[in-house]
Amino acid sequence: MNFKLICVGKLKDKFFEDACAEYVKRLGAFGKVKITKIPAAPLPDAPNEKQIASALEKEAAQILQRIPKGAAVYPMCIEGKQLSSEELSAELSAAANGGAGTAVFIIGGSCGLHESVKKTGRLRLSMSRMTFPHRLARVMLLEQIYRAMMISAGRTYHK
Repeated sequence: MNFKLICVGKLKDKFFEDACAEYVKRLGAFGKVKITKIPAAPLPDAPNEKQIASALEKEAAQILQRIPKGAAVYPMCIEGKQLSSEELSAELSAAANGGAGTAVFIIGGSCGLHESVKKTGRLRLSMSRMTFPHRLARVMLLEQIYRAMMISAGRTYHK
């Protein structure tokens, strides 16, 4: 299975880039990995609801055009379902067995994701009820995808 992360915003710290690169390298044993970065729509310091909605809509247009046909799509959002590592492994296996050649994970910016992006998903996912910074969420997601693949392969990384 191939993996694609569509992320709004960019990582500013080299150590987060390095951590992502390490998991991308490890995931290479299981398929191709591509990280697509969408620029965050500009917002003022204290945006109103209309400005946020407009920004999310602009970001959604860019996200939606980058989702490959037939992919299993997993928008990351606070109201999504929380899965254990074993459950994520089973979900990705089921998607692959169902014919999805690519699993697409979408991480929104600081204001989240537009509803049109959330609706594209096979399953809305949440890492936690806690809030994490975008740059850390990207590393955590890559690690969990790697862990899920190791579980599927019956390898010893998972404990």
